[in-house]
Amino acid sequence: MSTSAPTTLDRVKRIALPAVLSIVVLFGSIGASRGQAERRPADWLMVVLILIGTTSLYWLRVRPVPVLWATVVSTLIFMLREYPYGPIVLSFVIAVFTVIRTGHRIAGWAGLVALYVGHVLGRLVLGINEQGVYQVLLVGTCFVVLGFVAELFRGHRERVMAANKTRREAELRRAGEERLRIAQELHDVVAHHISLINVQASTALHLVDRQPEQAGPALAAIKDASKEALVELRSIVGVLRQSDESAPRQPFVGLDHLEQLISRTSMAGLEVHSIVHGQPRPLPTGLDRAAFRIIQESLTNIVRHAKATAATVRIQYGEDELVVQVDDDGGSLTGPPTEGNGIIGMRERATALGGTLTTTRTPSGSLRIIAHLPLEPVREPL
Repeated sequence: MSTSAPTTLDRVKRIALPAVLSIVVLFGSIGASRGQAERRPADWLMVVLILIGTTSLYWLRVRPVPVLWATVVSTLIFMLREYPYGPIVLSFVIAVFTVIRTGHRIAGWAGLVALYVGHVLGRLVLGINEQGVYQVLLVGTCFVVLGFVAELFRGHRERVMAANKTRREAELRRAGEERLRIAQELHDVVAHHISLINVQASTALHLVDRQPEQAGPALAAIKDASKEALVELRSIVGVLRQSDESAPRQPFVGLDHLEQLISRTSMAGLEVHSIVHGQPRPLPTGLDRAAFRIIQESLTNIVRHAKATAATVRIQYGEDELVVQVDDDGGSLTGPPTEGNGIIGMRERATALGGTLTTTRTPSGSLRIIAHLPLEPVREPL
């Protein structure tokens, strides 16, 4: 996978830290040497050791562990050479802090131990005993505190990264669910209207030569069905174009469009009756849409596959659920009904709302589709 080349600003940021730190450490150490006559005076090796530690930070983001060991070696030699006390440890502190914070924990703690043990043992071997036990323990304590502070920042960084990853996964999951919902809408709209157009076109072709005066209603039905399909498709495509809006509007059709659906389907030659039980009331948007699409897909399946002349749509408003039932008067078939993409899509809509959808054969052999959709309280506008 290709990565973008670093910009000028990135290069400036990478150069700024080692450049500024080189000036601070170099002049700070030279200035400190004036008040520490007992220490080794500044020379060219001191300058080289300082620049090794500071300039290596340029590669800290891409090569953190090698940079850490470069600062360990340069700082250890500087201290064992007894150059003046000063800001020499700044490079090492920045390196070890960055290494641990970015997850290289073993390397970071190894660098801390190596510098501390190397300093203590090196002074013993070289016979440098000016530091007391308390000073040695104090330095060790400072190193441990530095390591634990870096660990705290590492833990915070990992928690932030985990939260960001979880948020991105949730966004991708919501996007996938939205794509699936739109795909279902497209399937339902296209399948329903194309089925009606196909039936009406077949009727018009049959009548155009034998009874041309009766072909007009079929052609008018084709025109209405195609117009309605275009309207709904534009609505769905409009949702896809609203990607920059925080709360995009969704294409919405509900049970208030049921009479239009029945009228269009009846023009295709299928007589549809609707029966409503209970008191109709406002429904949650998702449930209202799902109920309409289940009825639409059921009627589409009847028009396309069943040898039926009539269908009955029953809607029952219960206290806890909405029951949708669609029956047809098709031929005498036996065995369980075959489930295609349409029925699978209807069942997915019902399941997404916590409901169920079943397909059975009636005693006469026709298909019966029953959906149980749990009701949710609708918050009335203030």
